Amino acid sequence: MALDLSSMALESVGMVNTSDHASVVSMNLFVALLCACILLGHLLEESRWMNESITALAIGLCTGIVILLTTKGKSSHLLVFSEDLFFIYLLPPIIFNAGFQVKKKQFFRNFMTIMMFGAVGTLISFATISLGAMHFFRQFSIGTLKIGDYLALGAIFSATDSVCTLQVLNQDETPLLYSLVFGEGVVNDATSVVLFNAIQSFDLSHINTSTVMQFIGNFLYLFATSTLLGVVAGLLSAYVIRKLYFGRHSTDREVALMILMAYLSYMLAELFYLSAILTVFFCGIVMSHYTWHNVTESSRVTTKHTFATLSFVAEIFIFLYVGMDALDIDKWRFVSDSPAKSLKASSILLALVMVGRAAFVFPLSFLSNLTKKSPQDKIHLKQQVTIWWAGLMRGAVSMALAYNQFNRSGHNDLRANAYMITSTITVVLFSTVVFGLMTKPLVRILLPTSKHFTSMTSSEPSSPKSFIVPLLTNGQDSEVNIRSVDIPRPTSLRLLLSTPSHTVHHYWRKFDNAFMRPVFGGRGFVPFVPGSPVEQNGHQWN
Repeated sequence: MALDLSSMALESVGMVNTSDHASVVSMNLFVALLCACILLGHLLEESRWMNESITALAIGLCTGIVILLTTKGKSSHLLVFSEDLFFIYLLPPIIFNAGFQVKKKQFFRNFMTIMMFGAVGTLISFATISLGAMHFFRQFSIGTLKIGDYLALGAIFSATDSVCTLQVLNQDETPLLYSLVFGEGVVNDATSVVLFNAIQSFDLSHINTSTVMQFIGNFLYLFATSTLLGVVAGLLSAYVIRKLYFGRHSTDREVALMILMAYLSYMLAELFYLSAILTVFFCGIVMSHYTWHNVTESSRVTTKHTFATLSFVAEIFIFLYVGMDALDIDKWRFVSDSPAKSLKASSILLALVMVGRAAFVFPLSFLSNLTKKSPQDKIHLKQQVTIWWAGLMRGAVSMALAYNQFNRSGHNDLRANAYMITSTITVVLFSTVVFGLMTKPLVRILLPTSKHFTSMTSSEPSSPKSFIVPLLTNGQDSEVNIRSVDIPRPTSLRLLLSTPSHTVHHYWRKFDNAFMRPVFGGRGFVPFVPGSPVEQNGHQWN
């Protein structure tokens, strides 16, 4: 009996060791592929067509084919896709770094337009795709889809891929377009996820006025509370670091605190069922405005590179896995007998994505232009076409939401689920590769840098530490000494409404200097201490 037990124990240990070894092999191969993506991306950096997202997708597809051949069609990927892996570990550094690196002056100058595109525009796209899918998919048999599935499709395909879009446009070459597409991408992702969660949580079998009003109220509540949580988390980190000033004792502590506070804001939003994307984005903006200026110069360089590197690796990881997972044989088995029907479903969804985006980009751009007095601030037709095209790409957010909606009972159980998942994969691959390849030359043809953006680029202030590597020039706005600059004040309500970007910014700067920075720190408001992060003339403010 004892021998039997010992032999069983040895067998189980051997199975565990075999399983662990297989996992180690898979991780080694995946890390090697990540390195290959980085090297190829570097070699193709000057390419007019390629970007690192497309490179990672292509390597993922090629790797998936090799794995399919070696496993005789049993598997195509090294790792199993997990929504937790994407939403908990990969997405936070990408969104936080986007907020941390953004040029705040350009972003908030176009804030109303960004909110129109990101929130109102997403709702328009959501309605267009949902109604279109409901109309076309009922005409040919792909299985049973409920009203909740059609609404979920609208939310899934309304989510633009801000990761890929941000790699296509350059913040310095096209500041206006970058701020609009970038800001819309973040707000769009948050809106799509909020819509998707609301669809799953509400009873859609009995839709009435009360349900609609409750849905709208919940939507606005999530936006407001998520933003507030991000701001509070950012201010708390700034206050703690300013009061305790970790850099005098350990630079590592203040760097660790910035990283952990940023991640804590995201996890708190998840804990309270808020929009974690919005929370960590605004936490990044607040931390770049206050906290970043309160740490030592070595910590500034370290945090900038750390956040950028984590975001960079997470982006490549996502696209590499999407490429491999696209060839998963289980997803295609139930649609292999009717490839024409699967292609038709994908074509319909792609067409609805294009129509849904056009339905809000051009009308909302027209409305935005009505409020702009300066021709430089208006969104011209060529710029509108570029914004429309750049936002056609779909990515990992769409795939994660599609898995959540159509993989709950398994894509092998329901034929309609298999069609929806394979159609999502097709749209993601086609839009990322085709639209991603063509966006760079389209921007260069429609919007030559020297003609359209020289004036805006020259007016954008430089980094507070411009002598540090170019990476550091992306996110921090130079501060203007309000004592030496005579800014005209509005003499009437009409002037305030006609030039809101200047007057609101002026009053915010006064409020910021009078109340916020003395408490939370920031450029020019950090007490002068030998070896402190402020410039030599920074203590003149105190």
